[in-house]
Amino acid sequence: MKKILSLLFIFTVLAASGADIKWHSADSLPLINKGVDDACTSSRYQRLPDSLKSKVKRDAIYYLGTQPAGMAIRFASDAPAIHVKWNSVYKVDMNHMTPTGVRGLDLYTLLPDSTWTFVNSARPDIWNKSTETRVIGNMDPVMREYMLYLPLYDGIDSLYIGIDGDHILKAPAIALPEVEKPVVFYGTSLLQGACSSRPGMAHTNQLCRRLNRQMINFGFSGNGQLDLEVAEVMAAIPDPSMYVLEFVPNVNEEQIDTLMVPFVEILEKAHPGIPILFVEDPQFPHARFDHKMRHEVDYRNFLMKQKYDQLAARYPNFYFLPSADMTGHDNEAYIDGIHFTDLGFIRYSDTLEPIMRAILEKALNNK
Repeated sequence: MKKILSLLFIFTVLAASGADIKWHSADSLPLINKGVDDACTSSRYQRLPDSLKSKVKRDAIYYLGTQPAGMAIRFASDAPAIHVKWNSVYKVDMNHMTPTGVRGLDLYTLLPDSTWTFVNSARPDIWNKSTETRVIGNMDPVMREYMLYLPLYDGIDSLYIGIDGDHILKAPAIALPEVEKPVVFYGTSLLQGACSSRPGMAHTNQLCRRLNRQMINFGFSGNGQLDLEVAEVMAAIPDPSMYVLEFVPNVNEEQIDTLMVPFVEILEKAHPGIPILFVEDPQFPHARFDHKMRHEVDYRNFLMKQKYDQLAARYPNFYFLPSADMTGHDNEAYIDGIHFTDLGFIRYSDTLEPIMRAILEKALNNK
């Protein structure tokens, strides 16, 4: 009987505390790292325009484009607790990636020195599409700037942020990350975020925080195959600062030969002189033992470098990143021999950051 009364008391307390939460739709808050205007998408949280659905050759591209990899909500609040509730469109489950990485959320806050730090993740209800949870509680009630990263591998069709009592939730007062002159990435599942343990660890999200600049993620798992229709979407983004192309793991010899140059020229024509960084296929650890895989990786990289050399002879602002030291040499940066762990994403971000910082500094100073 005592146990029953105790449970009833706990339930009553939780119900009462839940009643004090005021929910705010994230639709009214700034969304960063989205490359397509909201008017072009049926859902605010999708990466590709609706018009692309009838144009692309593979339905998977548009499906993956409904997943908001890289996007984040910006807001400010003085609340001592932050709650979230959201609805997953597909309830995706993957056997090599955590549910939090697939369809969870990640909360960061801005420190006084303009750097971002992790607060906590919002883990999804693995049994249901809808989740409601407290991300953090028991904080001092001071105004903080927040960034809430969205799922990497599932769509969302509703998102609310809850705060306690009479506290404030509002649009951010500090304009960071900078949204002008975004960096636009194109690539594969690695770019989409496989297989980070939580959204904030994907490399575009790490680089967004490190460089404090908007990073637009056009990574499509298994489908970074140089579709010219996607290049047109990327080219339509106003005033990008640079492009980063990471497509090699998904393309074959014919695609490199016939599509790489037209894809790049669409971007160059739209934004003459824009810096473009070409990234080699990573040195997958099992290629050390699998001779067929090693040959495929080496040959794809060889073909891409040939095409790059042809393009770089015409366009001086093109750059090349070899994969030799990209993720270390201990074979510990991968979960399945192909996709990065958090360690892999950190090492890859460590590799990209100084190169991108130098390119951006040069490009932005020349404007």
